[in-house]
Amino acid sequence: MSHAEIGLIGLGVMGSNLALNIAEKGHPIAVYNRTASRTGLFFENAEGLRENIVPCTTLADLVAAIRPPRPIIIMTQAGKAVDEQIAALRKLLSPGDIIIDAGNANFRDTMRRFAELEGSGIEFLGVGVSGGEEGARHGPSIMVGGAKESWHRVEPVLTAIAAAYNGEPCAAWLGPDGAGHFVKTLHNGIEYADMQMIAEVYGVMRDGLGMGPKEIGQVFGRWNEGPLNSYLIEITSAVLAADDPQTGRPMVDVIVDSAGQKGTGRWAVIEAQMMGVPATGIEAAVAARSLSSMRQERDAAERAYGSPVKPIDPADRDALIADIEQALFAAKIGAYAQGFAVMRAASQEFGWDLPMATVARIWRAGCIIRSQFLDTIASAFEAKADLPNLLVSRAFVSMVSKAEPSLRRVVATAATHGLAVPAISSALAYFDAYRLARGTANLIQAQRDFFGAHGFERIDGPGAHHGPWGGHMAG
Repeated sequence: MSHAEIGLIGLGVMGSNLALNIAEKGHPIAVYNRTASRTGLFFENAEGLRENIVPCTTLADLVAAIRPPRPIIIMTQAGKAVDEQIAALRKLLSPGDIIIDAGNANFRDTMRRFAELEGSGIEFLGVGVSGGEEGARHGPSIMVGGAKESWHRVEPVLTAIAAAYNGEPCAAWLGPDGAGHFVKTLHNGIEYADMQMIAEVYGVMRDGLGMGPKEIGQVFGRWNEGPLNSYLIEITSAVLAADDPQTGRPMVDVIVDSAGQKGTGRWAVIEAQMMGVPATGIEAAVAARSLSSMRQERDAAERAYGSPVKPIDPADRDALIADIEQALFAAKIGAYAQGFAVMRAASQEFGWDLPMATVARIWRAGCIIRSQFLDTIASAFEAKADLPNLLVSRAFVSMVSKAEPSLRRVVATAATHGLAVPAISSALAYFDAYRLARGTANLIQAQRDFFGAHGFERIDGPGAHHGPWGGHMAG
């Protein structure tokens, strides 16, 4: 007999924890995994939550266990696996049932799936879930895209399992079709930039100032009590304080310096480029991860050139650490500004009407990039919904103006001491280029006209023009 409110397919780390979260909040859930033994093990380990869990060995059993209209969450690997599950479910579901893809899907796949299901009677939601394993279990940030009516039908469950900030659930409907997954993609892009910038200042302290992990961790701990207060700063302090149980050495010192990536950061960069919106911090972070994987090449290059690192005078340490705090703060603002600018462009291109203030609010708890200044971001968009860039909002102009001298000094110090800070350097270049009323693209336009007769606009009149290049020919 049907008695589950909702179903879930895919009992990996995220799926298992999400299912336990749903069950714990009092919502009976039917679960299915392609490997039946995993379903059995999950149910066995659920202990006191078993009364709210219905383990199923087939998709047909899963569908039968859920009260119609049936919402079913898919938590499988993005791409082909999701399409296969949707195809299998379509044979079993009835009009009004809802398929919910809560994985890290490419939003363009989500839009395609909406189009494919249109007219079938089966509803679809593309849902971004952020917070990792801990968030899935105890309260993630949830970003929903799809028909608003479908969201309202699952809203009681999703708001119950979401993180809360001052009693407000960090879950919201953000727009139609791919809106939720797009926002999650940009969340991850900002996350890439944030993590890279943190790693860069760690490198300045480690390699430039000769500080050890625990000492650097204490610095991050102090920073977490001020404007930099955020989840990533908090866990960085904890990571740097940890020791390896096998060797007794600092844990971070025995980890290979090659960072993995699953694609969402790269998607964010690609979409920013396609929309013509600069997201240089995210681009630098994705490139840095790719460069980190080239370990043999980096080793060979160091043998060929020698290490670029030059120690920084310890007498400058306290002043530099104070500057690094302000520089990291300014650079992080730049990364968020770029991410929100990309979302704004996508909202206009796809007609989503993304509620930017709501996006900032649902990121205040549960998600990986939760930080103190998300309240300020929300306030900026509440004051001006069509704000083109956070950098021109009054609050952020004040904060960045105060931090800019430190950012400039840190980038200069890093450059003169051979310390790679690509994401932080990109933030300074972005600030400088964004606030420069007359840049240097006039020369680029002249060059384009010279070799390709592309034409240009004049500052003293409208229309397309060509330069007096005469008989000069491109070589």
